[in-house]
Amino acid sequence: MRLTLIAVGRAKRGPEQELFNSYQKRLNPGLDLIEVEEKRPLSGAELKAREAELIAAKIPDGAFLVALDERGKPLSSRKFAEKLGDLRDGGRDIAFIIGGADGLDESLRARADMILGFGPQTWPHMLVRAMLAEQVYRGQSILAGHPYHRD
Repeated sequence: MRLTLIAVGRAKRGPEQELFNSYQKRLNPGLDLIEVEEKRPLSGAELKAREAELIAAKIPDGAFLVALDERGKPLSSRKFAEKLGDLRDGGRDIAFIIGGADGLDESLRARADMILGFGPQTWPHMLVRAMLAEQVYRGQSILAGHPYHRD
């Protein structure tokens, strides 16, 4: 199983990046980060559509697509771990996608196999990367019977 995170924007040095890196190093299999960014001065729907094109071009063939979106379904850590385990056991790769400041284009939401939310709040995109990496690590720990996660 291969894990990929495709995200809009380039991470800058700072606590969010350090936190992401900390969890990314613990993951097995690892979480490959692919950053995409539109340099042209686009805005609104045009920018979202272009970001969707950039993201779509990087989604691995056959991967189970998980879109992170504030309107997505929240899962407990244990349910998220179960989903990871089912996909792992089925030999599926997983691609997580995070949109830009205006969110994901509807075309990507429609294409996703799962739309995952970390609650109804709006989170900074760089922090969502770290939150995802932590939840993947937590999920792997749950599946391995490691005491990192406590009920």
